[in-house]
Amino acid sequence: RDADDDDDDERARPPAPSTHRESYSLPVRRRSLARTPRRTTHALKSARINLMAAHALSARSNALRAPSHARAGANRSRTRSVNIRAHGVGPGGGAHVSSVKDLKGKRASTGVGGWEDASAGAAASGRKKVYVETYGCQMNVNDSEVMMSVLKDAGYDATEDVNGANVILINTCAIRDKAEAKIWQRLAYFRSLGNGKKKMEKPVVGVLGCMAERVKEKLLEADRLADIVAGPDAYRDLPNLIEAVVGTGEKAMNVQLSVEETYADIIPVREAGSHSAFVTIMRGCDNACAFCIVPYTRGRERSRDLASILYEVRLLSEQGVKEVTLLGQNVNSYAAPVHAQTDFLSGLRGEDTDPIAAVASASTAGLASASGSAFAGYADGFASRYDAERKREGTIQFAELLDKVAAIDPEMRIRFTSPHPKDFPDDVLKVIRDRPNVSKCLHMPCQSGSSETLERMARGYTRESYIALIERVKTMIPGCAVTTDVISGFCGETEENHKDTVSLMTKIGYEQAFMFAYSEREGTAAARHQKDDVPEDVKQRRLQEVIDAFRAQAAIKQELEIGSTHCVIVEGPSKKNPDEFTGRTDTSKWVVFEKTQVGQYVGDETTPVSGSQDIKPGDYVAVRVTGCSTGTLFGECLGKTSLVEFQNLHGAQWTQPKARVEAAAGAR
Repeated sequence: RDADDDDDDERARPPAPSTHRESYSLPVRRRSLARTPRRTTHALKSARINLMAAHALSARSNALRAPSHARAGANRSRTRSVNIRAHGVGPGGGAHVSSVKDLKGKRASTGVGGWEDASAGAAASGRKKVYVETYGCQMNVNDSEVMMSVLKDAGYDATEDVNGANVILINTCAIRDKAEAKIWQRLAYFRSLGNGKKKMEKPVVGVLGCMAERVKEKLLEADRLADIVAGPDAYRDLPNLIEAVVGTGEKAMNVQLSVEETYADIIPVREAGSHSAFVTIMRGCDNACAFCIVPYTRGRERSRDLASILYEVRLLSEQGVKEVTLLGQNVNSYAAPVHAQTDFLSGLRGEDTDPIAAVASASTAGLASASGSAFAGYADGFASRYDAERKREGTIQFAELLDKVAAIDPEMRIRFTSPHPKDFPDDVLKVIRDRPNVSKCLHMPCQSGSSETLERMARGYTRESYIALIERVKTMIPGCAVTTDVISGFCGETEENHKDTVSLMTKIGYEQAFMFAYSEREGTAAARHQKDDVPEDVKQRRLQEVIDAFRAQAAIKQELEIGSTHCVIVEGPSKKNPDEFTGRTDTSKWVVFEKTQVGQYVGDETTPVSGSQDIKPGDYVAVRVTGCSTGTLFGECLGKTSLVEFQNLHGAQWTQPKARVEAAAGAR
């Protein structure tokens, strides 16, 4: 979150209570389309788009028929089922890159600096304009970048003027009711923009992402606020869906989930001038926590091939990106077949693939899971809902991927989110410890501090095993920050269960926490098999007690930072004061410091280096912490630096605040 928001945003991100889809198909009118975007014409197969939802947890169920009464009602609809090209099998589940020309063309137009408002150019060239609005997690942000790449190839340019857009797309979040309520409001507004216009002039309104999976039939049939609906695995088909409804007054949909699609061959269109980027490495989740919608809206886990990830990260490095965040619904369960990287590299005909091949094949002999030799296992005391040995033997696992990504550019900071605590074996912790450019901040969602509640949540661990893992992290990675997610008032939670959660917040002392009251949502395992029996006022009271416990420990943690020096990436000007910058430490804490010209930092932690160098977003600077609030550090910029220089000056323990180091030394 932004440092300018200070202490007021602990509830900003949901931990994932949720919803389930009923699987059914409504028979509707059909229409064939002749055109298919060039991007999707290689190694693809035809597939009928219809009003269906694949049951996410069944690998064999691509569609289940509706009961007869549902089909009867559908016959009266005007929703189109469209025969178009759907994604087929390629490296990482996407279409093969047919040639270097194919990929380089995308790179030239869609790299950093590629997502600017192109309204004027679009109007002059006759290209259509698309307005995209994104809600929810970082994965949704990256998905919007992917869909913009698909649309750009099909003749669309981005615009920030919704009134002048030919197509309006809203990428949605289905985690909480609050997020969905906002989206319904926006859809009503977008639909009103077509009032009084001729049929051909009305903008096409599309709903994408997780909400598209959850409430598809309501969007098209009941409220009729959307013209097209596309699930997270259907973005390749957006141009065809749009074409199917333009000027017809009819609707089109593709919400089929895939067991293969990773969009590995699509270079996303990213925000102009950004110094940071998201790179998706896997999609879906197999954990099936009782409260969570993700397996139902995102499908089963599938991992992108290693070489395509390394290719994209190297490309970002060449473009000057300073920070990359690896994304996945369960990012550290990454497991890709070893042979997939060969498939991707063979598709890059005519391009020098040696640098990527060299990194991909570099030895990681120090890791137990190196080169697919074995499944490294879970953290001690953690279990899985699925057969991990069958799934991961002979694969490249997360520790090896993280090590190879970090090796591409020592001056590029690497983060990752969102993980599951079970997937932190020692291999992963070793890479985080030994690679200076891997962020020393780990998100460890506990969800509850009660073993009884964790069992009802189907989390696969106990309070004791979770605490042991956190202690292991702090032993192996001194100074590592830990953040978490918490749900208050889950089904069957007693006062004793709640007290266990409050005591966990005090014991661990998280640097950041995302805390929410449980809200039952239709179709989840919890909604089907458990009773939402904690009164709302009790949920809110318990939530506040959890927040209070977090804030008390966070204040102590922040005080310990005073006097320490951090390597900070500059994010941009402060919203509250244009004469100040905000930035983030390696441990992902927000820092505010004065805008000033500086020199090169040489290791003196007491005196700023005077000079004539301007500071700009994306720079690394050394900042000495001089004050704090619960959510923000305040500091003094000592000079410009780099990740390697800062590490050389401060040694292996540079992430650990000085006060904490001195206290530990005194104790010895």
